[in-house]
Amino acid sequence: MGCGSCSTGGGCSPAGCKSNGSCLTNGCSKLDVYDWLSHMDMPTNYKPFGIVEVKFKGSRKEFYLNADNIYLEAGELVVVEAATGGYDVGHVSITGELVRMQMVKRRVKEEDVVKKIYRKATIADVDKWKAAKDLEWETMHKSRTLALQLNLSMKLSDVDYQGDKTKATFYYTAEGRVDFRELIKKMAETFRIRIEMRQIGMRQEASRLGGIGSCGRELCCSTWLTDFKTVSTSAARYQNLSLNTLKLAGQCGKLKCCLNYELDTYMDALKYIPDNVNYLKTEKGDARLQKTDIFKKLMWFSYPREESWVPLPISRVKEIQQMNREGIIPADLGEVIELETKPVKILDYENVVGQDSLTRLDERRNNNKKKNKNRNKGNKPNNPAENAGQRPDAVAASNPAAANEPAARPDGGNRNNNRHKKFRPNKNNQNRNGQQDKPQ
Repeated sequence: MGCGSCSTGGGCSPAGCKSNGSCLTNGCSKLDVYDWLSHMDMPTNYKPFGIVEVKFKGSRKEFYLNADNIYLEAGELVVVEAATGGYDVGHVSITGELVRMQMVKRRVKEEDVVKKIYRKATIADVDKWKAAKDLEWETMHKSRTLALQLNLSMKLSDVDYQGDKTKATFYYTAEGRVDFRELIKKMAETFRIRIEMRQIGMRQEASRLGGIGSCGRELCCSTWLTDFKTVSTSAARYQNLSLNTLKLAGQCGKLKCCLNYELDTYMDALKYIPDNVNYLKTEKGDARLQKTDIFKKLMWFSYPREESWVPLPISRVKEIQQMNREGIIPADLGEVIELETKPVKILDYENVVGQDSLTRLDERRNNNKKKNKNRNKGNKPNNPAENAGQRPDAVAASNPAAANEPAARPDGGNRNNNRHKKFRPNKNNQNRNGQQDKPQ
């Protein structure tokens, strides 16, 4: 179910949320948590846990004390205490015992949670919060103009207004330290609010802005990923990926976080692959390693001045490697494994979405060509060789359709071709030889 503030309207399925997790209907599923304790019955003397986790724009989540024991459910809008005065509005993400486990995971103690939940958001609170969110886009562009006027080497990426519209947090990225004291003065005079500047990294910037990755899906950091682990180029080497920064880098300019997803599987498979096997010595020559399939546990070797590769199992490679260490040189690599080759299926176009064939234009073009050919055949004049020596009445008898055709001209033309041209005789009624026609 799509959220109400997405670009294509309510009820859409894969378009996504343009509010980056701050939509009112909670339909974008950004950083949602599944409460796997919801179906369990609690004891009769159970006292509900008095701390609630609330999420805000971006990936920011904080814990708040439910001092008044307000009954809250996941997805509800609540008015909470702000750290620097005033109040803020956010969505309830977790309640109950699952909050206690999240606090243990994030190493937050119960006595450290001092900010409170004031109330459930009323209609006036929601309207004011919406009005504050509508100002973020315009505020960000104006602040970028002010930063350019001051020649500051920083990039303002996002603005987050507080729920009471009295404070705005500006998130920016920069290579080093930036002296933005003059910028804060100008922004405070322009927007008439309290200003907070917060520097973030490239990955946090991509998480807040969102986007579509090279896989065709929304960015992991903007949908479910909360912590950013270090990604090194060794992760690409272990997975036999080409060290091309254009392909390995994400929208943040750093190495993709998904390089770490399958790294443990590759590391487990590499435990069985022998190390330092660049070549194997045989009487036929030194067989050099060309390719390794760590999941099938096969290694391909090639003899010098030969184009074919020989696949060997890992057990045979270890055996020949041990023989080379002992000074024994085998005659060849041994028995070659016959790999099963599956026939390649040539996939044709399949109409799965109800569209016309991709070759529909070619079919129309071919049909038009056939029609033109048939039309040209019908307009061809009769062969004079076939009708040679026949009288006009005989030709008409043999071909009734030809009787209605106009007679052929001596020059091979047709009357129909010259029917728009008026025949004008010479003034002196002279023939081609310049002599006058004699009356008969």
